[in-house]
Amino acid sequence: MSETTNSYGYVGKIARINLTTRTVTEIPTSRYVPENIGGRGVCNRIFWDEMRPGIAAFDPENMIIYMTGPTTATGIPTGGRGVFTGISPNSYPEQYAWSGIGGSVGAELKFAGWDGFIVEGRADAFTYIYINNGEITFRDAEPLRGLLVHDTQRAIAELHGGEVQSFVIGPAGENLMRNATITTSNDNVAAKSGFGAVFGAKNLKAIAVRGTGDVSAADIPKLFELRRRMGSPSMRKNPLVRELTHGMDGNEIPVEGGWLRGQVSCSHGCNQHCNRLMLDMKSAFGDGRVNQVEKCVGIFAYGFQEDCSWTPIQNYETERNHFLACKMLSREEPEPDTDDPHFDALFTKVRGDILNFWKPDFDKGSVMMDMCNEYGIDKWDVIVWFFTWLSMAKSEGLLDNLDFGMEVDVESEEFVRYFIEMIAYRRGEYGRIFGEGMARAIRILGKEQYGDALYHGRVSQVTGERLDLPVSLETAWGHSYHWQGRGFEGTINKPGWVATSLELMNSTRDAQTVAHHHDKYENYLQFKDDPCRSPLLVDGVILSENKAEIKDSVTCCDWQSPDLYWDSLEAEMFAAATGIPMTTEELNRAAERSRLLFRAILIRDFGRTRDMEVAAIFPTMRYPDASGETVEWDEWNDLVDIYYTKRGYDLTTGFPTRETFERVGLPDVAERLYPAEVEP
Repeated sequence: MSETTNSYGYVGKIARINLTTRTVTEIPTSRYVPENIGGRGVCNRIFWDEMRPGIAAFDPENMIIYMTGPTTATGIPTGGRGVFTGISPNSYPEQYAWSGIGGSVGAELKFAGWDGFIVEGRADAFTYIYINNGEITFRDAEPLRGLLVHDTQRAIAELHGGEVQSFVIGPAGENLMRNATITTSNDNVAAKSGFGAVFGAKNLKAIAVRGTGDVSAADIPKLFELRRRMGSPSMRKNPLVRELTHGMDGNEIPVEGGWLRGQVSCSHGCNQHCNRLMLDMKSAFGDGRVNQVEKCVGIFAYGFQEDCSWTPIQNYETERNHFLACKMLSREEPEPDTDDPHFDALFTKVRGDILNFWKPDFDKGSVMMDMCNEYGIDKWDVIVWFFTWLSMAKSEGLLDNLDFGMEVDVESEEFVRYFIEMIAYRRGEYGRIFGEGMARAIRILGKEQYGDALYHGRVSQVTGERLDLPVSLETAWGHSYHWQGRGFEGTINKPGWVATSLELMNSTRDAQTVAHHHDKYENYLQFKDDPCRSPLLVDGVILSENKAEIKDSVTCCDWQSPDLYWDSLEAEMFAAATGIPMTTEELNRAAERSRLLFRAILIRDFGRTRDMEVAAIFPTMRYPDASGETVEWDEWNDLVDIYYTKRGYDLTTGFPTRETFERVGLPDVAERLYPAEVEP
């Protein structure tokens, strides 16, 4: 039983921290749970209740809300994560978004007696927040100003002891670079929404946490059962391995002398070691060596001539083979069932598109990764967007009239250092422009020329044909392609990228970092020939969206959830943590409630409509995927009709109906959104 409360899973308090008035008040967690579960579900409810339209990302009124879930700090595998939400400076246009994060701060926060916090206002001096059990104080951060991420973490540990955990920003966040991250232990970051820049706008360098309390799951035998059962990597040995190459199968590059790899979990109590620990890498700062933690996207920092090799039905699973969100590990780890009659369809990979962005250079890639880590910039946008744009734009002669102060050469370590430093500190004209993020930068420069111009260097290894792409690689809401059949991770076939595009259309940011689309292979066989007119495909989209809400609320991670053949997993995790019985149906209803709160926020505060959504997503699907497939206007709108109907949205406006809100227990939201009986 927790020392801070008489309940399991939750510790009972949320801190409201006002930087303007330097005051702290307590909110009982019971105001929001268990109805809203935790994590993103609670964040959505708080934002809906307390925010109003017209607030910009860098306004003091923008709230940064951080919530743990009921499994956080209990030792339930993958349960140590937390979620930030707020108005995102990185989304285009600015809208409400979220960003999940691992590390140990979530657990430490609960040990300190808090389930989450709300940060509002703006400090009048550079500040960090220190949470020491129940005491929250405001500290002078001037000695931390300008420090790199790891130096900031070390300085905080020197001030408050080695067991303190912290959320920190680097120079990019201080300078309001819109791709800035918030970083905690093991280089875990809240990245996609640019909340590091919101910290900077609030004059907030860090939040340090020290807790000495205890958090326990309600059902310890069930906890151990979950630890034994969840995830094939569970409890496996984790030796250091010397690798002689780097990259994914079919796209490996030799590394002189090799490199040491280990595997680490991202958060407290997790037994899933899915992050790569890279030892003794080249540092971007001085002559020393550094260790780095990376996941999938870091592979491309080291060499990006060819895209990922994927099975075209990456998103689909059978009962015998359903062990990962994406089949990124080798066939030997975990070992697949080769007797599966669909084995060849599931695992036969297709070579990725030839893109010719940059040749292999292991040291240059190490420097690129290290600078992202230390300056606090989203690696994804740097690797998949900034530098691919520079490569394509130079190849097409688009940079001839732009003077960056140094010749653009993505093959050069010197230029990599120069450009990343330029955008992190927003130095000079182009530092200020690209510090706004790629979506805004190409509009400042002129979207027709610098975003819509075509790159002619892409060649499909499926068809052997040249398939042109816009140099921006931009899809919807100011984000780049991801699992959308073109640009990056582009060999996913049409049913897969249609589904992921629909998920993105209904979001405000790249949804695939938490929603990696899941469906059963048996369903794929039914809709593969006409995916845009399939209610069954839409069912899979809704399942993936709901499971994403659950994952960010319970919390658990995408490497474990959803398990299409263990549908009660998340409900079992919730019940084990809290002692509150929860059926799969009840948890799914909570996910729908969270999703509807999210949509209500987008409608009320940001004017979201069907026309806006379709206009944001449709144009990118007119460019061919690796097989030459596209989507037609009528096809896409037929799919949107099916989705809106199943979700209970008005087909013309895209607004949920009053009945839809009432069905999941949100009549108050419907009344505020549609007062005086006004229907959408």
